[in-house]
Amino acid sequence: MSQQQTPLTAEMILEMFRKSAEETEKIKEMFRKSGEDIDRRMKETDQRVGSLGTRVGQIVENMIYGDIVSQFQKLGYEVSARSQNKEFGKKGTTDSGEIDLLLEDGDVAILIEAKTTLKIDHVREHIDRLEKYRRYVDARGRDTHVRYIGAVAGTVVADNVIHFAHKQGLYVIVQTARDVEIAPLPEGFVAKEF
Repeated sequence: MSQQQTPLTAEMILEMFRKSAEETEKIKEMFRKSGEDIDRRMKETDQRVGSLGTRVGQIVENMIYGDIVSQFQKLGYEVSARSQNKEFGKKGTTDSGEIDLLLEDGDVAILIEAKTTLKIDHVREHIDRLEKYRRYVDARGRDTHVRYIGAVAGTVVADNVIHFAHKQGLYVIVQTARDVEIAPLPEGFVAKEF
């Protein structure tokens, strides 16, 4: 008989990341004390930590995107298509960027940015990205009938960040104990169009 697996939670992922960071620091200290080629070893260690951070980010994105389509459908958006990591503009220019998740329902596109720990600066950056994306689409003369709205997501999101994002007209997606959900909307909330 197989053992039932415990669902992976945001707290579990953050604890794994914290323990990994602690282990990395112990390894760095060991190299310092042994007198080995510290610079080379530290670069290798930093690369491994960076790779781990990327993987944690991918896990967070996949957790958030799991059931988000049905969440927006409950709000009246008839999402029929979704794409992840949608790049736009000429890479390396100020008018380029990447949308973590793009949901489309024909006349509305929802552009979502996901972070492990969502902060106010991430919300501001996403608003800039939304405006850049709108300019990018307009410059090509395509999809001019589409309305663009934004959402931000995180496994750790403080109340003040939720409040700030809502004031900017963005949906907020938060990790709960078992699933992800769109944070309760304040009275009179209207999604801002970009």
